[in-house]
Amino acid sequence: MHMTSVWRKSSYSGGATDEACVELAALPQGIGVRDSKNPHGEPLSMTGDAFGQLLRRIKEGALDQA
Repeated sequence: MHMTSVWRKSSYSGGATDEACVELAALPQGIGVRDSKNPHGEPLSMTGDAFGQLLRRIKEGALDQA
């Protein structure tokens, strides 16, 4: 059985034509993250817990570039 993932754009992205954004989907192995400019590329996949930790670190600014 083949399941098609439903990808959603980040709410922080610009309009529907904004190409510089992140998309998310629920995947069989966890959460998928991909660059909207490369929708056919291999997504980054992680567990729900790892995704939650990533979001926490982003919100804290721990991953901001200097």
